[in-house]
Amino acid sequence: MRFKPLSVRTFLIGVALTAGIITGTLTFGPAIASNLSNQQVPVFPKNENGQTYGSSALVNSPDQEPDLISAVGEGGVEGYLRAVDLDEEMPKTPKEAVARNNKHKPDDVIEIPLYDVDGKTVIGVFKHSHGRIIEIPAKN
Repeated sequence: MRFKPLSVRTFLIGVALTAGIITGTLTFGPAIASNLSNQQVPVFPKNENGQTYGSSALVNSPDQEPDLISAVGEGGVEGYLRAVDLDEEMPKTPKEAVARNNKHKPDDVIEIPLYDVDGKTVIGVFKHSHGRIIEIPAKN
C-alpha cells in the first residue's frame, strides 16, 4: 500500500490542532481542579444563642455544618436537629463498627428532638432508623 506524502497545509493544521488540545488541557484542567478545591465555605446565620443554623446540603465536610441542621420531622414539622445529636464517635476498628452495627436491628427507630431556630424549644421529633452492614469475608 502506498501513502501519499502529507501536504504542508495538512501538516500545519494537524500541528495547530494538537497544540490547541495540549494547551487547552494544560490550561483548563488545573483551573477546573482549583475551582473545585476552593469552594466557598457556607456562611450561616446565627440565632440569639450564637448557634449557626441552616441546611447542610452545600457543605463540603462535617466541620462546615451549622450547629442546627434544617430537617423535616414527623407530621411534616419543619425545624432543626442539633449537629451534636447526629454526631457519633467513629469506631476505631472494623470489628468495633460491626459490633456497634449488630446491636441495632434494621427496624430500630431512633427519635431525635426537632428544635425551633432558638435551639432550645423542642417542636417535634425526627425519626431515624439504622441500616444494616454485612461483613463479607475476604477471598483468599
